[in-house]
Amino acid sequence: MENHDQIHIDRVLKGDHAAFGILVEKYKRMVYTVALKIMDNAADAEDIAQESFVKAYRQLHTFEGKSKFSTWLYTIVYRTAVSKLKENNLETQPITPEITDQYAPDRTMSAVEELQASDQQRYVRAAIQRLPKMEALLITLYYLEENSVKEIQEITGLTTENIKVRLFRARKKLEEWLQFLM
Repeated sequence: MENHDQIHIDRVLKGDHAAFGILVEKYKRMVYTVALKIMDNAADAEDIAQESFVKAYRQLHTFEGKSKFSTWLYTIVYRTAVSKLKENNLETQPITPEITDQYAPDRTMSAVEELQASDQQRYVRAAIQRLPKMEALLITLYYLEENSVKEIQEITGLTTENIKVRLFRARKKLEEWLQFLM
């Protein structure tokens, strides 16, 4: 699927600017979702999504193909949203490396596994909505969009350890919410 992206990128770079619309159509939902998870406001998320696509279009010539196009695009969305938050004087707190030693990141969510397949997605999405913004974003990128920890690191700029700890904490919270929702 990603290799099809390169075909459209090449078309845009050769002057077929309408080909960028195909990429926008393909990624608009996830770009908006990433922006919404960070901004926690639909109007701001729409602005960030639009601004991110404009930035991506203008900087498309810098895409080197070392990572997936989606990773490159989500990085733009993430940085644009974080920049907007900083403008609004909202700060995040980093996780220290000492904390990361206390957690095993590969723990599964037993509550999710117990859900019936037909209800699972509904319960999971409801639980994700209750997570703090960054945790919801990481869960979305890792589980729903199937990005690797390395790709999430590229997107967010967070350390591998920080991502693993936040994913662990988010899974614990998801488990608690899922138990509550059931």
